Amino acid sequence: MKLIVGIGNPGVEYQQTRHNAGFEVLDRLARRMAPGEVARSRFKGSTIESMQDDEKVILLKPGTYVNRSGESVAEAIQFYKLDPANDLLVVVDDTALPCGTIRLRAEGGDGGHNGLLNINQHLGDEAWCRLRLGIDGPHPNQPLEKYVLERFNPDQQNTMDDSYERAVDAATCWMKDGITSAMNQYNNGQAAD
Repeated sequence: MKLIVGIGNPGVEYQQTRHNAGFEVLDRLARRMAPGEVARSRFKGSTIESMQDDEKVILLKPGTYVNRSGESVAEAIQFYKLDPANDLLVVVDDTALPCGTIRLRAEGGDGGHNGLLNINQHLGDEAWCRLRLGIDGPHPNQPLEKYVLERFNPDQQNTMDDSYERAVDAATCWMKDGITSAMNQYNNGQAAD
């Protein structure tokens, strides 16, 4: 069984903001893997279940806001008795990466992202996979917390639309072939042909 988590903030006012890049990827992944499937309220969030190559996959959007994402993730991990190092992929925005870049890692710190910090705290470990989507950083003197809650400018949005699709492909590769294969194919910015 695999658990893929998209990080973001619930509510209409946060839709399509930079901080909700993880939600956007999860929505696109759900449309690809389980078209027409209705989400269920579970684990302080919403889930969609799908079977992919005889393996159950749970897509989870925490409803706890970014900074408390770990509450939702930990509940799902405990309920299904999953091994985070092998069974968990978290999709998240990253202001340290250029807009449109995707980067997979098998483990690591929070990189200043409060959602990742909260997941690390609730799981008690940093050994779980993450898929980061670059959203650029704020302009000088612009508060980070304001920047991530804004919508993308038109140029960034076009770039992100492509990035979201590559991220869906990367998550699919992670599910089927593992983190090493996904990193080899997608960390260079483009999927290998």
